[in-house]
Amino acid sequence: MSERYSEEYAAAHGRFAVIPAVYVLLRRGDEVLLQLRSDTGYYDAHWAAGAAGHVDRGESLLQAAVREAAEELGVRISVDDLEFLTLEHRTGDGAAIDERIDVFFGSRSWEGTPALQEDKASDLRWFPLTALPDPLVPHEREVLVRWAADALEPILPIGF
Repeated sequence: MSERYSEEYAAAHGRFAVIPAVYVLLRRGDEVLLQLRSDTGYYDAHWAAGAAGHVDRGESLLQAAVREAAEELGVRISVDDLEFLTLEHRTGDGAAIDERIDVFFGSRSWEGTPALQEDKASDLRWFPLTALPDPLVPHEREVLVRWAADALEPILPIGF
């Protein structure tokens, strides 16, 4: 008896895929670093987490958060400096691509100066958590507003 599920087993049992992503929110006092998305096809011209992205196959959530911070902001974050904020379980209109697990981390400590490293954003700015910009990616706004109010729950369902 195999101790692992095969691709064939998964396909035969009709399981849907849940897409995992990590978000890294750098915090400086009561401010958070956000990027202005552009030319991605997803919430362009909206403010969003300074660093975020999909978890690669074989990569832990923590490894993905550290990697995304380096790739998108050019900063080094130690796993020990990541603060778990919440797990956001999102669903949309029923399409497989809308089944999401978003894990949000905050960090108040990093090495280097945050700067845009990729062409998927056109601006990077610090904002007070109590004066967030518009427009802001809606599911990210939900996390930021709750973080500012010190009211984050470990699991935050969206769309259920």
